[in-house]
Amino acid sequence: MSEDRDVLLDRVLRPSPPLRPRTLSLIVGLFALANLVLAASFLLDGAWLILPFMVAGVALLAWAFRRNLIAAGREEHVILTPSSLRIERKKPNGHRQDIVLNPYWVRLEMDEPPEHNSQLTLWSHGKGFRLGTFLAPSERASFAQALRSALWAARHRA
Repeated sequence: MSEDRDVLLDRVLRPSPPLRPRTLSLIVGLFALANLVLAASFLLDGAWLILPFMVAGVALLAWAFRRNLIAAGREEHVILTPSSLRIERKKPNGHRQDIVLNPYWVRLEMDEPPEHNSQLTLWSHGKGFRLGTFLAPSERASFAQALRSALWAARHRA
């Protein structure tokens, strides 16, 4: 029972934080203002057909910033004890997913040396689970090394 209380690794993985909403609104506002000035000059020259495309450009930029803010709400909480590896995933829409694995049977896979598109995958009983897909490659490699060491400690615990 006390073995379950020995936490070998407890890490929360989150994406890099985006700019503040106020800063993003300022950027979209400046972009909209620049497009308004350009659209006015095109309208004066009789090229009114440009206007819908400029409005679409501002709308797409605002949509992309909004999606980025929503995606920043993801997180993965990894807790390793000698008897279990627990991954608690929180998605931006509020859904949660819990994955519990036996650390003795977990195999960690990542390219050595890590490349930009290298993925950190945990394998257990033929099923693969990717971790930290939103992390920068160096952060993913650092976390993989920490998890590898902690898994080794969990397996060789007396």
